[in-house]
Amino acid sequence: MSNFMKSLLVKYPVSSRYVLIIMLYGLALFCSGLIDTPFLKQYFPFTSVILLIIATWILYRVDNKSLKAIGLDISFRNVSFLPLGIIIGAIAFLLVKLCRGLISGETLALTSVDLNLSSILLGFYLLLPSVAVEEFLFRGYAFKKTIEVTNVTIANIIFATIFMLIHVLDREVLKNKGMIVFFLFTIPIGHLLFSTALLKSKTLFFPIGIHLGNNWATQHLISNYNNGNSIFYIPEVARFDAWMPFISVMIVWNVFYLFVIFLIWKWDTILKLKAGVFRAFF
Repeated sequence: MSNFMKSLLVKYPVSSRYVLIIMLYGLALFCSGLIDTPFLKQYFPFTSVILLIIATWILYRVDNKSLKAIGLDISFRNVSFLPLGIIIGAIAFLLVKLCRGLISGETLALTSVDLNLSSILLGFYLLLPSVAVEEFLFRGYAFKKTIEVTNVTIANIIFATIFMLIHVLDREVLKNKGMIVFFLFTIPIGHLLFSTALLKSKTLFFPIGIHLGNNWATQHLISNYNNGNSIFYIPEVARFDAWMPFISVMIVWNVFYLFVIFLIWKWDTILKLKAGVFRAFF
C-alpha cells in the first residue's frame, strides 16, 4: 500500500473506508462479469463470490483484522451454521406458506409426477453464489463497518433500504403494483432476519444458510407448478382482486418472519429457560 493511500486512511478513516468498499466491491463484480462465460457459469458460478471474499479480506487487512471478524474462519462452529441456516430458512418458508394458505385458501399437494431429484439438489449449488454475493454486499464488511461508525439501528435502516431497492427496482417487479407493495414491506424484514442471524451467530455462514434455504424453498420445496422440480406445489394459486385480502396475507407473512427473528435473537434465553424447566421437572 502506498504512503499516499496510508495517509488518506489515517486522515479520513471513515470516508476512505467507504470509498475503498465501493472500489473493491465494484472491481470484484466488474471482473467477475468479464471472467464468467455462460459455459463457466453453468459449472462453476462462484467467480464473483471468490472475488468478493478477496475484496473483503483486503478491507479487513486495512483494519488490521482478518476474515475471522465476520466469522469466515473455517471452524466447526461457524461452518455448522450453514446447514442449520438452510434448515431454518426452508422450514420457515414452508410454515409461512401454510399460514398464507389459512387466509387465501391455497393448499399444498405433493408433486404427482416423477421428482427431478438432480434438479432439486443441484438447486443448492446453483443458488448459493447469488445468495453469498448478496450477503457479502449487504451483511458483510460494509454493514459491520456502518455499525461501528453509527449503531445497529441506523445500519439496519440503511442496508434494509438499499436491499429493498435492488429488489423493487426490477423491470418485472415494477410492472406489478402488488409485487412492489409486497417487496417494500417484506424485503426489509428479510434484511432484518439475515442481519440478526449474523449479529447473533457472529458468522456470515448463518445468514448465507438462511438465505439459501429460503431461496431454494421458493423454487424446489414449494412452487406453483406440478413439473417435478419441487417437492410440493400449489394446485390453485390465489388471485387477489381486492387490496384487503392481499394486505392481510402480507401482514401475516411479515409477522411470522418477525417471530422467527425474535426466536433467533432470543435463542440463548429460550435455551436457558428450557434447560431450567427440564431441571425443575427431572
